[in-house]
Amino acid sequence: MLGEGSVLGEVLIGAPARAHQLVERADDAAVAAYRALRREVFVEQQGLFDDDLDWRDEDPRTVVLVARDAAGQVIGGVRLGPARPGPDVGWWVGGRLVVRRGAGPVGTGSALVRAACAHAEGAGALRFDATVQPANERLFHRIGWRTVRPVQVAGADHVLMRWPIGRVAALAEATKRQLGALLDGLAPGGPGFVGDDGAPVPGSDLVAACDAVVPAMVERDPEWAGWCAVLVNLNDLAAMGATPVGILDAVGARDAACVRRVLTGLRKAAAAYGVPVLGGHTQFGVPAALSVTALGRTDHPVPGGGGRPGHHVTLTADLGGSWRPGYAGRQWDSSTSRTPAELATMLASVGRARPAAAKDVSMAGVVGTLGMLAEASGCGAVLDVAAAPRPAGATAGDWLTCFPGFAVLTADRPGADPLPAGPATGAVCGELVAGAGVGLRWPDGETTEAITATVTGMGPATGMGTA
Repeated sequence: MLGEGSVLGEVLIGAPARAHQLVERADDAAVAAYRALRREVFVEQQGLFDDDLDWRDEDPRTVVLVARDAAGQVIGGVRLGPARPGPDVGWWVGGRLVVRRGAGPVGTGSALVRAACAHAEGAGALRFDATVQPANERLFHRIGWRTVRPVQVAGADHVLMRWPIGRVAALAEATKRQLGALLDGLAPGGPGFVGDDGAPVPGSDLVAACDAVVPAMVERDPEWAGWCAVLVNLNDLAAMGATPVGILDAVGARDAACVRRVLTGLRKAAAAYGVPVLGGHTQFGVPAALSVTALGRTDHPVPGGGGRPGHHVTLTADLGGSWRPGYAGRQWDSSTSRTPAELATMLASVGRARPAAAKDVSMAGVVGTLGMLAEASGCGAVLDVAAAPRPAGATAGDWLTCFPGFAVLTADRPGADPLPAGPATGAVCGELVAGAGVGLRWPDGETTEAITATVTGMGPATGMGTA
């Protein structure tokens, strides 16, 4: 794909590779053949390097993909991996693309480029860069790459190009984009709390929250669905600084056995969080369905739209636990391993700190939820990817788009006290800015677009009287 070396134009004319071509991850023998081909082209033929090996070739995280012809011979390859030594923050680069002149089918180089893009995204990258010789810029454009700027590599002109990874935007589109149009005229939450995690009940100190669990999850993992139905609602109340006082459930399923498993998970979660089940509704002989309503109390609800440009953004998340079995990369389970005291401390943290704005990380993930907080606050946001707290067992792409057990985004004036969230980890990892959408800021100072406009279309939470 991508390389700091020349891409051989005659094999990169954009035609699809023929079916007998194979692109695969290289074993040791294939890596040796790939490096020999690299040296032949970049050192001996082009004189671009005295030696084209560098630290990336020694980095165990570097991946080499090779193309083989019908006889199994290596006819090309490309390497890719994290952009810098140290922790992988989701920024990957590709390079040293090479294809043997006159060998293999037309499109071998393109096939390697596409495979590299797919591998980087699968490895959790949210930024994927390459330096390409100017003669091959059009080829990369045809594949879908975007030009960033001219650069120099080994004293020769190259072009920095970027593969657009739309994972964050696609998640926001799938989970939140239609809300504004659907809820037009309802103003859920009321003035100042439109689009919030819960709704202050007029004339009282009550806050109500309601969430449903997708039917497929109820069918597949009933006990986990019951646990999560409690968790998500109590996190919604916590983000508004409310103390939970009780929950109501509505469950439907094909038979009593399924309902029993759902209620088992719900009861376990309610006991762990110390919140009573006040009542609900149960129906048999119907497709799976589960929703929970939670009630909490606070005299001063914390809004999701209380942020302002210049406010610092903090992510506070429970990094304990692991991926829920069967939901790797999508649902992080930290809550089932926590004590009631630890859960209570995390739920109470927003109410104790009272930041200017707070939102529980929802189905839209960390970045999408930050976009909703910014939208409700009438501004945009920038997230410092490397500064965001993240478990060691999760890639940046997975963590920033998953549903975590406990994670809350807050916005407040610089220097504000952190959330007293006990076992959870908090760090300032961005700020609110003028404009709209969310940018991802990287260790080299580059900012890439993650969300270019509003997330829900519901707009600012009007009627705010505080800054």
